[in-house]
Amino acid sequence: MIRVLLADDQALVRAGFRSLLNAEDDITVIGEVSDGAQAVEVARAEKPDVVLMDIRMPGTDGLEATRQIGAEEALSDVHVVILTTFDLDEYVFEALRVGASGFLVKDTEPVELLQAVRVVARGDALLSPGVTRRLVAEFATRSRQPHASKELDVLTEREREIVALVGEGLSNDEIAARLVLSPATAKTHVSRAMVKLGVRDRAQLVVVAYQTGLVRPGWLG
Repeated sequence: MIRVLLADDQALVRAGFRSLLNAEDDITVIGEVSDGAQAVEVARAEKPDVVLMDIRMPGTDGLEATRQIGAEEALSDVHVVILTTFDLDEYVFEALRVGASGFLVKDTEPVELLQAVRVVARGDALLSPGVTRRLVAEFATRSRQPHASKELDVLTEREREIVALVGEGLSNDEIAARLVLSPATAKTHVSRAMVKLGVRDRAQLVVVAYQTGLVRPGWLG
């Protein structure tokens, strides 16, 4: 059973999500909160699989709550999905950088929301790779130019190559096909790179790829 926490200051939005999610046999809403501070408290107490987090809330907003959840080792299995009104929200890139597993626009189709919850619950971030890739590229270049970083020195040449492909939005199967590897080998390389770089999931791996210049926004087409 996938356990979901809803964090949104609009009761009507929460009610809609709750009704949709609880109608599924494999998903249950374990709590609702209206601000980020409460989201962090409930995440600590209940350790949900997925937090659907509105980025704009009064008091402690979704960005700060995501940062706090992402910083706690005990919450490493709690996956945050940012909810935003616009897909180019200026705070979404920062949320991905500090630990969000992806983002959804609030008016997304119900089937896409359900799929997103299931994908993130099993640890397979990134959500909507094409759109998220463009968003990360946009705000990576706005916030800071790519820079040479010694953090990549811990990676082998193969791992650097694979991180770059993750940054382009390729799945493990696609990476395997590109490099003529088995999907299991590609997955192992991705996992090792994540451990070496100290990132939680593929979303943060994408951010690293942009920030260090392994992937350039102009390559996306």
